[in-house]
Amino acid sequence: MKIEFVAAVDAAEILAVPVFEDRTFTAAGTALDGKANGALTKAAGKGRFTGKAGQSLSIAAPAGVEADAVLLVGAGAKDKLDDLAVEAFGGNAYAAVKLSGAEVLTIDASDLSPEQAARVGFAARLAAYRFDKYRTTQKADKIPSITTIRVVTTDLRGAEAALEPLSAVADGVIFARDLVSEPANVLYPAEFAKRVKALESLGLEVEILGEAEMEKLGMRTLLGVGQGSRRESQLAIMKWNGGEAGAQPLAFVGKGVCFDTGGISIKPAEGMEDMKWDMGGAAAVTGTMIALASRKAKANVIGVLGLVENMPDGNAQRPGDVVVSMSGQTVEVINTDAEGRLVLADALWYTQERFKPKFMIDLATLTGAMIVALGLDYAGVFSNSDDVADPILAAAKKVGENFWRMPIPAIYEQHIDSKIADVKNTGNGRAGGSITAALFLQRFTNGVPWAHLDIAPTAWANKSPSPTVPEGGVGFAVRTLDRMVADSYEG
Repeated sequence: MKIEFVAAVDAAEILAVPVFEDRTFTAAGTALDGKANGALTKAAGKGRFTGKAGQSLSIAAPAGVEADAVLLVGAGAKDKLDDLAVEAFGGNAYAAVKLSGAEVLTIDASDLSPEQAARVGFAARLAAYRFDKYRTTQKADKIPSITTIRVVTTDLRGAEAALEPLSAVADGVIFARDLVSEPANVLYPAEFAKRVKALESLGLEVEILGEAEMEKLGMRTLLGVGQGSRRESQLAIMKWNGGEAGAQPLAFVGKGVCFDTGGISIKPAEGMEDMKWDMGGAAAVTGTMIALASRKAKANVIGVLGLVENMPDGNAQRPGDVVVSMSGQTVEVINTDAEGRLVLADALWYTQERFKPKFMIDLATLTGAMIVALGLDYAGVFSNSDDVADPILAAAKKVGENFWRMPIPAIYEQHIDSKIADVKNTGNGRAGGSITAALFLQRFTNGVPWAHLDIAPTAWANKSPSPTVPEGGVGFAVRTLDRMVADSYEG
């Protein structure tokens, strides 16, 4: 999708204009309506279009206007036109005409600030995302035709400058969506690591550890998950050094189970194909590092990805096995389908031991219990520190990603106490499953300020949850983490 800024509309295939509630036009919309001898207000007044957010009305070739069609797009209440409302307007404008056959959508944002004009283009780019690299027989009328978004603004330089950091974020979100969408026969641990290594072109430092190196480090909980797979497990480390030399880094740790059969504790066949996106946490960390590097964030940041494949081979880990983690703690594996926490246990310990971060935030599609608790529109936040959790929640609200703070009460620790090892990898039954999983992870943080984001409900969407998020891979949490770093940790 190409985003352009122009100072005026000469001629357009489709010209979109915002309309506020109660059919209130902007100054530009009013002027356009004057050229059309009132055709726009007349068309709006005859139907159900009121300017409510999400509504649109197409008017074909109104006389006096140099456009094949004018698209009225509801922008909601005028006094509530914040960043998210602007993004919804941009995303809805694209969605209304994406299959129209037109190639260029011109959006009149001349009554908006240059920052808002940039956000319109940013939103349209996110809304236009499709993962169709494997589709070969689509009918032409099912393929979006819009290839260029032309945004009208009174400040071209201001809009272009404002789009730059937003484009960096979009790059990260889209990369994460691509990773989550790839099938597991294409995106296995070594391929994931290869794609991460290629990000050195952005200025990231990237290091990849294989199984021999992880064995020397004692990362046997991570390696135990992947030992039943023919695909070698990997640990990918990304570094962005944009802050002061020697300053404590921020650390993001991602669960990257590229496919999860459940291992010997095998999952039911129904829905197992969805387990290609059990690496959504690692995808989010990767997308965040892309965003930070691309916009040259003024912070030191570490991204660590535990990349494995959980398969039921004859060499696979068994329920009842006891493994020794990098921390030295022993873990009784009760259920091999509770594998993500085993991956993160070693990845978290490695991160805090090697990098001594200011805090650690892990991201994982960790538990089905999180979906039971919060449904499909919220992710859970578990944390041992308000200073870590509060900036996450504040940033999430600004970018429209839904998180809910969850408890990690010490009384639940008893549910993961093992009779033969230091800890077991599941609780007693299904009750509080997302909480006991978080408590398990906390045992491997060594007291470092930490938050665990269980994004199992939100990493993948079977239907579009918002105007800027199509169905499929969401790239969830990239925007939140980028905004959190920008608002709370950049000097």
